[in-house]
Amino acid sequence: MPLTRWLAVAAVALATFALVTVESLPVGLLPAVAGSLDVSEGTAGLMVTVPGLVASVTAPLLPVAIRHLDRRVVLLGLVVLMVLANGLSAVAPNFAVLLASRFLVGVSIGGFWALAAGLAVRLVPERSVPRATSVVFGGATAANVLGVPAGTLIGDLADWRTAFVVVGALGVLILVALLVLLPPMPASQAVRLRALPEQFRNPVVRTGVIATFLLVSGHFMAFTFISPTLRTLSGIDEAAVGPLLLGFGIAGIIGNFLAGAAAGRDIRTAVITISALLTVVLATFPIVGRDPIGGTALLLVWGLAFGGVPVSVQTWILKAAPEATEAATALNTSVFNLAIALGALAGGLVADHVALSGVLAVGALLTLLTSLAVWRARSN
Repeated sequence: MPLTRWLAVAAVALATFALVTVESLPVGLLPAVAGSLDVSEGTAGLMVTVPGLVASVTAPLLPVAIRHLDRRVVLLGLVVLMVLANGLSAVAPNFAVLLASRFLVGVSIGGFWALAAGLAVRLVPERSVPRATSVVFGGATAANVLGVPAGTLIGDLADWRTAFVVVGALGVLILVALLVLLPPMPASQAVRLRALPEQFRNPVVRTGVIATFLLVSGHFMAFTFISPTLRTLSGIDEAAVGPLLLGFGIAGIIGNFLAGAAAGRDIRTAVITISALLTVVLATFPIVGRDPIGGTALLLVWGLAFGGVPVSVQTWILKAAPEATEAATALNTSVFNLAIALGALAGGLVADHVALSGVLAVGALLTLLTSLAVWRARSN
């Protein structure tokens, strides 16, 4: 297989790095944005909710809308939109304009993931698809290692607006990489709107989508508020949050590749193991994580577990629908982003009206339900 195809996979991974960084950037900047624009931290969590909701709608509709357009052209356009949205975020005079910019981010994220998550099938031979998928999703977990912590650090050293400027500039560089390395990819066939709900008839796809929703919503319900949780529950100094998020991301990268290898052997067991581990972490955090050592240890295990979620559920989907990868991937991407949005929204409500420990408890319940749902399902 030509080296250029693996370079194209790497370019897509870089793009996923940029997009996930943009989507998750507010997690590390939440207190700064809330203070600067005079909103509560729960309200500031809408910076994660809005793009998640928009992406959940964009993901299933964009493959239908673009019909026979070359996928390379569409991917490049979506990265351009992300760069422009970050520029608007950086100059937003108030929270309403900031949310408008996050709306545009949601369009770019949903559309890009709907196409990119299944590109490995078109770029590499079938035997290399699990490894290439791990590389693509490795860009997402790398965003947790370098993207979110770096954005948090930039926000601490300068301000939160500068963080958005830097990520936008990174998007320009990645646009050039995609332009040079990504080959033309004409549509093999247009995606029909009715092909999306048809995927629910496949019991394995249906279980994979349910697992995606429960795992991702449970994670983001708690992780959106990880910065205030570490400070108030674990007693960790604000200056240490950025480095700890770096550790979270490093653990996530390890988890991504471990899950990719495990998914190639037994995808059902891999998903159950991940969901069980997340349940233990979230359920015990209010007890074990009440000091800096316990909070740090659980955060690292949390990163290891969640790092394996995207690649494992996507591998599940690709194995279940080999003849409808774009439609099944679009459906899963839609649910993934809807789960981010609803998880962050519900977490904000719980954080504002109950307690930060409450978001951990509800998140643990959702991940526990994942284990039960997948345990009862038959693997393909």
